[in-house]
Amino acid sequence: MTYQTAPKKIYRVTQPEWSKNAVIYQVNTRQFSASGTFKEVTSSLSHICDLGADILWLMPVHPIGEKNRKGKLGSPYAVKDYLGINPEFGNADDFKELVQEAHKRNLKVILDWVPNHSAWDNPLVDTHPHWYARDHHGAFRPSPWWDWSDIIEFDYDQPALREYMINAMGYWVECFDIDGFRCDVAGYVPNDFWHQARVALDAIKPVFMLAEWENRDLHETAFNMTYAWSWNETMHEL
Repeated sequence: MTYQTAPKKIYRVTQPEWSKNAVIYQVNTRQFSASGTFKEVTSSLSHICDLGADILWLMPVHPIGEKNRKGKLGSPYAVKDYLGINPEFGNADDFKELVQEAHKRNLKVILDWVPNHSAWDNPLVDTHPHWYARDHHGAFRPSPWWDWSDIIEFDYDQPALREYMINAMGYWVECFDIDGFRCDVAGYVPNDFWHQARVALDAIKPVFMLAEWENRDLHETAFNMTYAWSWNETMHEL
């Protein structure tokens, strides 16, 4: 009897040549400068390049939720509007200029994306409440593993939520020409969603995807790189 025993390659994500030794520089716009604006980041791009950076990772740029906010400023990971820009940082033109100036210096720009949860006062809570996970009492549910009382989790069993989230990600690629995403707690979202998102985004332009998670399966069809904090933030590329 003859068997098919040749191994099959399971990792199908194309790795751009420039990414193999890429240095990623994270920017928290609010704390980056005294003014906390996109313009200040733009004015510092040459310095960032001189440090050897290849990819500029911007922490979430969206408006921050006010309901159940933590502290006076709130967490940028409590997203109030996935299509909006936090006015503290500037406006859409300021953000476009930042991306354009980064590209002139051969810097790639990736945007921090928060797909697992939103702020309590994100408009989706009212317009699409069925997109959110519920506890055994039927109430909206913050992530139960951490002290994340300022957010509530999505339910990725809802196909329309997946469509919305993919379209929202595509908006930033198409309208602002960003080069990809760093995806917050990527493992809290089903792997098959990431494959769906990757296909849709690559149809706009090839993107670079970085996952905050420790799972090699994410590399099969979705992510270029993953990392876990238990690995001392070491990036791993397959």
